[in-house]
Amino acid sequence: MIVFPNCKINLGLSILGKRADGFHDLETCFYPLPLTDVLEIIPARSDDPFNAPSPLFSASGLTVAGDPQQNLSVKAYHLLKEGFPLLPPIKMHLHKLIPMGAGLGGGSADGAFTLRLLNDLFDLQLTANQLIQYASRLGSDCPFFVVNKPCLAKGRGEILEETNLNLEEYGFLVVCPDIHVNTGWAFSQLSPQLPLNHPMPVQEAIRQPLETWKEILVNDFEKPVFQQFPEIREIKDRLYEQGALYASMSGSGSSLFGIFNRGQKPDPAAWEGYTTYFM
Repeated sequence: MIVFPNCKINLGLSILGKRADGFHDLETCFYPLPLTDVLEIIPARSDDPFNAPSPLFSASGLTVAGDPQQNLSVKAYHLLKEGFPLLPPIKMHLHKLIPMGAGLGGGSADGAFTLRLLNDLFDLQLTANQLIQYASRLGSDCPFFVVNKPCLAKGRGEILEETNLNLEEYGFLVVCPDIHVNTGWAFSQLSPQLPLNHPMPVQEAIRQPLETWKEILVNDFEKPVFQQFPEIREIKDRLYEQGALYASMSGSGSSLFGIFNRGQKPDPAAWEGYTTYFM
């Protein structure tokens, strides 16, 4: 069985305060975009190597760094195995296309889609709410990919409320510079200043005309990230120069996106040297 885990962007990202558990309370709007990985899971065969680990994990596409057993898709299998000890051995292949460490949620999507796929493949009969509970144990962004519709998110990102926001009439340009922004570092730059002043709550801002978002829909990570990495600020400025109605960094970066009128395609020559996706 094959599924296509997609990425997300953050429309606004307000950090409201630090919690007793060490996480931060936030408010954002998750919006799915059709840039996808490819994930295949099949039951293991009886002639597979004796005592082979399950899942048998392989990957292609963009290089997935680190121990494969720490991949969120592998962790998702083991998490379900705790609740379903008879879950059969499987083979899993991940073809990685969503850039990693870019604020696009690709790893979170892979983990959540693994939960959903295993639920369907082996008829575990888990409800959406139960899948969300499992996903919240994988990571803060994972529950969104169970719903996978535009959602307002609060708490650590796991408290979700679907919204009727529809941006299908617009085009999106995602720009990924070759810069890694450490999420822990980004949070540390905000903590001494919390709570921050926000022009408008995200929930209210996304209800306003898109053309006004530039002034009212803010990602709190932009200020420290732009100070540390001026090139990322320059990309945002260039998106506006190219005609974006709204441009922002996604998550804690380093990717940025611009929202354009449909039919208005940015000049490819302006983005030489960057990985870009136009959707």
